[in-house]
Amino acid sequence: MACFTVPLAEAIVVTAIRHTVFAKKSNEARFVSVKNQLETLEKLLFGGSFLLAAEHIYHGEITLYPPFLTALSSPEEISVMLHEMATVGTGMAVLTTAVWAIIWGISAFFKKRKNRRLQRTEMPCA
Repeated sequence: MACFTVPLAEAIVVTAIRHTVFAKKSNEARFVSVKNQLETLEKLLFGGSFLLAAEHIYHGEITLYPPFLTALSSPEEISVMLHEMATVGTGMAVLTTAVWAIIWGISAFFKKRKNRRLQRTEMPCA
């Protein structure tokens, strides 16, 4: 029903954080990687939310006229919608962020490993 709103809200928060925290520090080399990784998280969250919203529109759970969410048309369905947002929506947002963090960690590990190899090969021979 409205599970896509939780990852969408997280994407908006990540976007706001990226724009405010990295606005002045955008040219420093150590912040460029973090800024790019946050941009990747944004794309994952916005893209997933868009696809879920499209799927909900296709199934008639979202309409283009008020109340927009069909679950808001009756008071009984509001609690079901909120429960779905709390369980399914939060689960999707947490899982997406966890997968992003794992991929970022693996990427950082291999970058450090590559840098160590380069440092060893650049050492002068005595």
